[in-house]
Parts: sequence; structure tokens; C-alpha cells
Amino acid sequence: MAPRPRKRASRPTKPRSGSRRGGGGGKGDDDPFFESEPKRRRGGRDEDIESEDSDDDAVPFGGAVDDDGDEGIKDEEDEETVGEKKMRMAKEWLKKVEDAARREDEDEDEEEAGGRGVAEILLRRQLEDSGRKRRDLAARVLPPEPKDGFKVIVKHRQPVTAVALSKDSDKGFSASKDGVIVHWDVETGKSEKYLWPSENILISHHAKPPLSAKRSKHVLALAVSSDGRYLASGGLDRHIHLWDVRSREHIQAFSGHRGAISCLAFGPDSSELFSGSFDRSIMQWNAEDRTYMNCLYGHQNEILTMDALSKDRLLTVARDRTMHLWKIPEESQLVFRAPAATSLECCSFIDDKEFLSGSDDGSIELWSVMRKKPTFIVRNAHPSLDSDDQQLPKENGIHKPENISMAQSWVSAVATRKGSDLAASGAGNGLVRLWAIEPDSKGIRPLFKFKLDGFVNSLAIANSGRFIVAGVGQEPRLGRWGHVRSAQNGVAIHPIRLKEEKDDL
Repeated sequence: MAPRPRKRASRPTKPRSGSRRGGGGGKGDDDPFFESEPKRRRGGRDEDIESEDSDDDAVPFGGAVDDDGDEGIKDEEDEETVGEKKMRMAKEWLKKVEDAARREDEDEDEEEAGGRGVAEILLRRQLEDSGRKRRDLAARVLPPEPKDGFKVIVKHRQPVTAVALSKDSDKGFSASKDGVIVHWDVETGKSEKYLWPSENILISHHAKPPLSAKRSKHVLALAVSSDGRYLASGGLDRHIHLWDVRSREHIQAFSGHRGAISCLAFGPDSSELFSGSFDRSIMQWNAEDRTYMNCLYGHQNEILTMDALSKDRLLTVARDRTMHLWKIPEESQLVFRAPAATSLECCSFIDDKEFLSGSDDGSIELWSVMRKKPTFIVRNAHPSLDSDDQQLPKENGIHKPENISMAQSWVSAVATRKGSDLAASGAGNGLVRLWAIEPDSKGIRPLFKFKLDGFVNSLAIANSGRFIVAGVGQEPRLGRWGHVRSAQNGVAIHPIRLKEEKDDL
């Protein structure tokens, strides 16, 4: 009986029985198809590890390799894991830091200088990111070249009321009085509109029925979350509308305010959303959980603008001539009062100790948490021009709406690159101005003027500090008492030229 099994194992007509038993030396053992699966996988892993250890001997991109080698390289590139990608990006970033450190200390010993320079750069960046050290950008701003100027990248039919930039400043959002919300790319200018859902869908997303026959789509405020997932809009319909940035679809409506939504702000690195309204209240929401969290009271008149430095600190300005700094966990607030005969219109954090505001008398104020009054005031920051293009007398006072030429000097928007000394302001006088914030609350120094016709209703400075975005319109954001026919309703962008530093990455 012994010879029979050997005959069957060697017969080519039944290779599967030999492979299942796996013991004999039949022809099936020489065929790679019959190799065990773990053995083939183990060989693939060994090749990957070997190629990773021998990066120096790898064939550069575009080099001549044989068909098998080229295919292997492509497979390895396609199979790069998330961990390997993070490691590669970290090595590339560390190499940039080392190169910057060597450029900074060229005269010293290369290894010693490089090591110390890397540590200094990483420490400085960590202090700047945490807000404990102010980034010096104003001293690096170069004069604009003749070819530079505001370029309209997105056009709107109605005046733009709000603009917002993503955290990495590569995407932007804008809204106008006719309810059009646009998502656009900063570099290419390619734009896509958000489509409002039907009334039935809005009600299914927890919106309350409109008071009138038709719901108002008039948008006054925009805010984008730091992770780039959510966009919030608010306006005259008294609701905060939450949108999915990736699909551009409406996902939630928050109700609770009894007046128009005038301002919105997301807390940095969080999903917490703050809303300010003409009903004098501030509400706190969670965009991730779609829930209401808290309501803050303190203002005695309509709230106009707000800014969030963190989920724990909020800055608001209202028509009661006060600015409030809210400490959310402590449930307390600091009240800062505007100078006599001045109404604050806009505000922006500089860092956790200082902030900026603009007023209806054309002034810009610098504030500190240590004082209840401004530490420095720039009078007549945006002087109006008469018909002969001459500056009017530099005197501050209450601007009356019927005096349109004077009302155009109202500072309607201020913006800062948070954690730095660079700021900007806009009005209706045809100029956007850049400012340098002096250290230790010593003052504000003018840098450059950029021409832009129309009412500057919103401003945003890129995180890199290399460009500024303005939402401009023929009319002011909160009214129709002024009109500039030469203005183009839309979003305009202007480059900010910076002097390169040795430690620039």
C-alpha cells in the first residue's frame, strides 16, 4: 500500500491534494502559486524594511531602473502608512529648521551652532504659538510696489458684510446682504456658492418659522471653525445657521436670540461658537454636539462685533459705548468705557493682554487689561477727503449720518494677526491702513496705506502675515445711509511684502 500514495502525489492531474497535505516533494512545491500565504507576506515585509534602511542607495526620481525595480518603488510609495508619512514630514521640517539655524550662525562651528540654533528656533516658535511672546512682523513689512494693489477675487451683487479665513489661510468665506455665501480659494480665486435649503428643510433643522411671509436671507456675520469643518452664518432672521464646509450643506439652525445676529466667533482649537445679537445677549453653543451651552448678559444696547482669543476669553463691543472682556469659566467680565462722545464700532484681540478697537469718530484705540481707559489713541485715523481731494480738519467729534463725507471716516473694521504686532483698519474713505503695535502698550505706529474704494465692512489678515483680505461694498454693513458708486461689491486681496528672516522656514 505504500507505493500508491507516492504515485498519487506525483501525478500532475491532482496538484491540490498534494498542496493540501503539504508534505511531499511533488511538482506543486516548485510552483510559487503553492507557497504558503504567510511566507509570501513575510517576504514583502522584509523587502520594505530593507528598502527603508537603504534610502541612500535608492534610485532618484526619474532615474533608469528595470521594470521590476520601478514597479517595486511605486508599490512602496503607494503603501506608505500614516505613521511613515508623519515621520517623513517631521524629518523634512527638522531639516528646514537645521538649515535655518546654520544660516543664522554661519561663522561658528557648524555642528555646535546648528544644535543651539535649532533649540532657539523651536523655543521661540513655541513661545509665539502659545502667546507668551509676540511675533515681530511689523518691522519686516516692506513698502508696496507700484504693481501692488487690491485685487477683487470674488464678486458679489450686494455689499459684502463679512469675510473669514480658514486657520491655514488657504480658503476664505464671504457673505453679502442678499444672503449669498461663497467659499473661495485664496490662491486661484475659484469660488463655490452655498445653496440655501427650502423652508421645510430649515424647519426640520430646528429653525423656527419666519415672522413674515418670507424668511430673510440677509447675512451680517460669518465664522469658520479652526478645524475647517463648520461654517456659521447669522443675520436678520435671528438664527445661527451651521454649514458643513466639505459638502456646503446646511446641517443645523440654532434659535434663541430675539434680535438679528450681528457677530459670530469660534473659539480657537474648539467647536464652541459664540453669537452676539441686537437683543443685547451673547449665547454660547457647541457646534460638534449641536447644543446650547450658556447665555451672557451685560451690554445695555445692541452688540456690534466680537472676537475670540480662546474658548475662555471673548471680546465684545456694543452701542452702549462699552467693550466687555468676558472670562467664561469664571463667569465674570471686565468693562472698558470709550472716551467721551465716542461710540465703539469694532474690536480685535492682539494677545491675551492687549486689544484694539475702532470708533465712529475715526479713532483707533489701544487697550490693556491693566487699565479701564485706552493706553493710546490714534485720532482721525481715516480722514475723509473733500471734493478737491484735500484732507478735512483733523478734529474728532460725533459723525452724523446726514454728513456722508464725514461718516465715511468711521472705522468700520479692525483686524490683527493674533500674537503679533501687525494690525489693519478700514473705513469708507477709500483706504485700508496697516499699523505697528509698539511693545508694552507704548503706542500705535502707522505703516502703509492701501487704496480701496468703498466701505470696508470686514478685514482679515492671513496667519502668515503675507496678505490681507477685505470685504467691501457700496454701502456700510449695518445700514444704507452711505453709497459709493465707484466701489465694487466683493472680496479684495492685497499682498503684504515681508523681509525674509534667516530663521524663516
